[in-house]
Amino acid sequence: MAPSKNEERQAREARQRLKAYKARQAVHEHRTSRRVRDNWIAAVLVVVVAAGVTIGQLAFLQVGPFDTATPEASASASADPSAAPAVELPSPDLAEDRTWTGTMTINDIPLDIELDGAAAPQGVSAFVALTQAGFYDGLSCHRLTTSEGFGVLQCGDPNGDGSGGPGFSYGPIENAPADDVYPAGTIAMARQGGDGSSMGSQFFIVYTDTTIPADEAGGYTVLGQVTSGLEGLVSGVVDAGTADGGTDGAPAVPATITSVTVQ
Repeated sequence: MAPSKNEERQAREARQRLKAYKARQAVHEHRTSRRVRDNWIAAVLVVVVAAGVTIGQLAFLQVGPFDTATPEASASASADPSAAPAVELPSPDLAEDRTWTGTMTINDIPLDIELDGAAAPQGVSAFVALTQAGFYDGLSCHRLTTSEGFGVLQCGDPNGDGSGGPGFSYGPIENAPADDVYPAGTIAMARQGGDGSSMGSQFFIVYTDTTIPADEAGGYTVLGQVTSGLEGLVSGVVDAGTADGGTDGAPAVPATITSVTVQ
């Protein structure tokens, strides 16, 4: 017996409903799969960005070459390496277990400084010896960071690009903050990542409260602090940013250490 027209219509509608259901299910499954994929991509990007920020902070304080310093910027800010006086690593006793005071002048901007010879005897002794020999006079501040919560100006390389030093290196790390926080005004020694005995002449001035994660070697030797004049350094050098407009590179305003005196 042949099906009636009503039965054919019902069968046809049932097939259409099934087809529409399968189509909706396919779209739902596709959207769910894409949402899972997008969530994974977002999670990976967050991890990569966070790791990049940490690596960037650690790399900044290394003594080795920096990718962000262009050859042109380095050349324009460099002092003649052969002109730097030869200095031997002094004994920690030179720091005399006392506070040293003095003035560091950058682009004729005076910064009053204090160095803690009791907390960082080897670091302060080396800095004092280099200062007394006139080693720092005329050297550049070759690198500036301007990202939020990470603001430092790095100086003291006779090559002007982050690759040079005084002809000696020393360690271990002294007077590093236990919480990895370096307050504005801190003067601390740069070093190679993972090597606590690679300090030389390069140092950095913290111009805004900064957190620098310790690596496997530890933190960074704090020599002392800028006690006045930091605002002038910020307005005269930092506020202009970097030469390439990024958050990490050579300062847009070439910065040179005019002189350093301590007593």
